[in-house]
Amino acid sequence: MQAVQFLAQSEFEKSRSIQVTTSPRTLQQLYSHGVSEHTELKLEYFFFTNQEAKAASLNEALVNLGYQGSYGRAINDNKLFVITGWTPPMKMEVSTVTTWTESMCDLGFEFDTEFDGWGKNPSQ
Repeated sequence: MQAVQFLAQSEFEKSRSIQVTTSPRTLQQLYSHGVSEHTELKLEYFFFTNQEAKAASLNEALVNLGYQGSYGRAINDNKLFVITGWTPPMKMEVSTVTTWTESMCDLGFEFDTEFDGWGKNPSQ
């Protein structure tokens, strides 16, 4: 089966810009719930792609980075695959999380997947 590209360069650049802009706003919401810049938390991450092999390859790369992850068909669109999991704990500093977000966008693009963001429950 021939690989069909999932994420064009222009889409990647737009998505990366949105993710980098959104991360500090999300952190501000966490700060309003008692999280500080010095708090270390695990972040839940999400990627999407169009082929299982791409999902498996990215998941393997993330597990090799020490993340806990899995992949499978997306619930809301069975033509897509979702890769999700948790990072090791990291400081909730704007610079740390923004740099991590950039690296996740770049890693996703390397595997023809789209980094769809991260989430966190402040009472982890």
